[in-house]
Amino acid sequence: MGTRTSGSVGGQGKRSGSKGRHRASGLPNIVKVRCRGHVYPKALVIAYSVHETGIREVIGLDIGETETEAFWVAFLRSLRERGLTGVRLCVSDQHVGLKNAIARVLGCPWQRCTVHFVRDQLRHCRASQRGMVSAALREIFNAEGYEQARERCGQVIERLAGPAPKVAELLEKAEEDLLAFYRFPDAHWSKPRSTNPLERVNREIGRRSDVVGIFPNDQAAIRLAGAVLIEQNDEWLVSRRYLSEESFALVLGNDEGAEPEEVMAELQAA
Repeated sequence: MGTRTSGSVGGQGKRSGSKGRHRASGLPNIVKVRCRGHVYPKALVIAYSVHETGIREVIGLDIGETETEAFWVAFLRSLRERGLTGVRLCVSDQHVGLKNAIARVLGCPWQRCTVHFVRDQLRHCRASQRGMVSAALREIFNAEGYEQARERCGQVIERLAGPAPKVAELLEKAEEDLLAFYRFPDAHWSKPRSTNPLERVNREIGRRSDVVGIFPNDQAAIRLAGAVLIEQNDEWLVSRRYLSEESFALVLGNDEGAEPEEVMAELQAA
């Protein structure tokens, strides 16, 4: 998916930023915040992108009381207001509100996180079946291309219909959303099919939030998360490219003469 960004997003002051093609991601972390004399759980949402040079960059942060569709729509619109356009693929966990918001605001294909899908399916089968179910699902995500993945998906659904009917039912419903990443160059396949790149950042924010316990207000939670994200952003700027410029060129090859735009985006709901 593609977009162009020119500033930070959600809950932070607008700033000038690098322009180019990115892959954006968001991941909420639940924190406790004191408000109106009570303590409420609130969701911190992070957004980051991968520039056309292949380097990741944090582009925003927001906090909300609930992860409703209205909350996600407002967050995604803040991305658009800062220059996010032409998104081609959005990656996230299963969340009806978020999925609907992506369709409304970004208008791009959606990729469901395959790692979390597999984990979720293991809850719908007996302990003795988990190894078999996990291996069967991995066959789909290790295919040599989209058509082979679809063929394997049909075979797995048939095989699981007897021993694990609920898994077979959920897989059939999610098939297209799970295979969207196959539409991109194979050099990208290991990256846009999962929201795992944000897991470590999220854990660090969670660890520091646990030390605080209850935040006095939204701004305090934003400051703590912002400090973690500044450190992460600095690390990404000097680390190895997340995706190569050559692989981005394969995606953008048909856009000669067009304005720079993002290529892929990831958003993950808790």
